[in-house]
Amino acid sequence: MSMRHLLPALLVLAITCSAHAELKTDIEFAKVGDVSLTLDVHVPDGPGPFPTAILVHGGGFTKGDKTSYITPLFKPLNDAGYTWFTINYRLAPQHRWPACLDDVETAIRWVRAHAAEYKVDVNRIALIGESAGGHLVSMAGTRAQGDTAVAAVVPFYAPHDLFLRAQQRKDVGEGLAGLFGISREVNDTTLAALKQGSPFYHLKAGLPPYLLIHGDKDDKVPFEQSTLFQAASRKVGNTCELITIPGGGHGMGGWKAVPAGATYANEMITWLNKVMVKK
Repeated sequence: MSMRHLLPALLVLAITCSAHAELKTDIEFAKVGDVSLTLDVHVPDGPGPFPTAILVHGGGFTKGDKTSYITPLFKPLNDAGYTWFTINYRLAPQHRWPACLDDVETAIRWVRAHAAEYKVDVNRIALIGESAGGHLVSMAGTRAQGDTAVAAVVPFYAPHDLFLRAQQRKDVGEGLAGLFGISREVNDTTLAALKQGSPFYHLKAGLPPYLLIHGDKDDKVPFEQSTLFQAASRKVGNTCELITIPGGGHGMGGWKAVPAGATYANEMITWLNKVMVKK
């Protein structure tokens, strides 16, 4: 195991032991062909059922795993008494769209099916993702129903409108080209694929409440990706809040240098507790 992957794992272990809670790692939640999809789960001490979060890492759809990028959220969720899962999903370019989205929805079904085992309150499940993972939870939220239903969606600095980004950059980008199996040229074919794969164009009334969290100095995913999504979501009658991180760049790991970097996690927990009311 590389040092990059070892350190988050050790951090999680330390958090778990100090809280007298249970951490289980590398649980297979699905197998697609020869690809084993695994997750880690942290369960608080006590009878439950507990509010629950399913975490989806970023990495431009081409890299990352369940113990990278998303790790700053482990301790806040642990301290708040949440059961939480962090999941792997199939990556591009080896696996094309919508494989990664399918995997997120499969994870939701698995969590709901194993609710009793992991003390999950099925009426209080939140999807939380960052960057590419933010895109995936945002997209899953627009499709959530039945056994993929969730009570809240929290995308961090998510690219909600891939169509707009390609137009602005005049380039599709290598990662997205590999994800959708398209060329990097901006043309009718590539734009149609990006539009179909963008949460922005799947907004409709009746979606679960969303909380967007984004730094206003993000040089990878423009801040307007969240402000435009919020405005469009509210226009059709949905609840969509936005926490702005003044001076924040791309990646919550770098937010320690800005004042709001110390409070966003607590604000997120407060919001989740408000919208995911125990029934």
